[in-house]
Amino acid sequence: MEWLKRLNQSLEYIEDNLDKDIEYEKIAKIAGCSVYHFQRMFSYMAEMPLSEYIRSRRLTKAAFDLQTGDKVIDVALRYGYDSPTAFNRAFQKFHNVSPSKAQKEGTCLKAHPPISFKITVKGVERMEYSIVKKGEMRIVGTKIELNKGNNGQMDESSMAENFKNVPAFWQTVGQDGRLNKIISSMDSKSKGVLGVSACMANVEKWMYYIGVETDKEVIEGLEEYIIPATTWAIFKGTGAMPTAIQNIEKRIVTEWFPTSGYEYADAPDIEVYLNQDPANSEFEVWVPVRECK
Repeated sequence: MEWLKRLNQSLEYIEDNLDKDIEYEKIAKIAGCSVYHFQRMFSYMAEMPLSEYIRSRRLTKAAFDLQTGDKVIDVALRYGYDSPTAFNRAFQKFHNVSPSKAQKEGTCLKAHPPISFKITVKGVERMEYSIVKKGEMRIVGTKIELNKGNNGQMDESSMAENFKNVPAFWQTVGQDGRLNKIISSMDSKSKGVLGVSACMANVEKWMYYIGVETDKEVIEGLEEYIIPATTWAIFKGTGAMPTAIQNIEKRIVTEWFPTSGYEYADAPDIEVYLNQDPANSEFEVWVPVRECK
């Protein structure tokens, strides 16, 4: 329950700072996780990107201010718009009317109320998991850089780019021979092919790796990456990709975390692919965790 309390405190910070600069790092710090993990959790729980929610709340507040007589230029600057033109464009897209028309009595406007998170008992199928403490993991594979957005503040565009680029990366690695090299690097330590999202706090770049855990030497064209010692919550799943794994990841955030006594730790996320049949995939999702403080 402490985890849920901190999530709601992070939402209170957003609400209290709609007319100021909102620091994603501070939001994540209040919630007790990295910016990457907070944005991912938020998108699963609220079913919209964090940036869209903040924009919607600001434009909702802007409409209230305009109707109480504030000038358009003052409202635009208050909610972070550099020019009346940019504010007018965003306001009209959200409310379907211009800011000047919103000042008139009787104008129909839209409102996005503030979000709060709570536990809902649904009675859905049970989740099977295990908690495993594991030392450093050395993986050998290949990587791409993920779009971190503006100082870690991902908007819809950067999130969409990552969702597009990661599957395309898997396809490219499979076609250009690197996946065969990765698979040939497997040894007794290897459980399957890994997809590793290395998007921790205070790292300059967010990276995504495709690789295997192994003690073998690095083959030309590949590289190694060390995953730090971490406690993992491991969830097994099956089904057609990518829907099956996305459903598991959403349930972890919305159903398992709130009552688990655990929260995200600042370490990579791992997907373990145990077979090569995307229509009937067998996989594991490894989530880095720590006990709630």
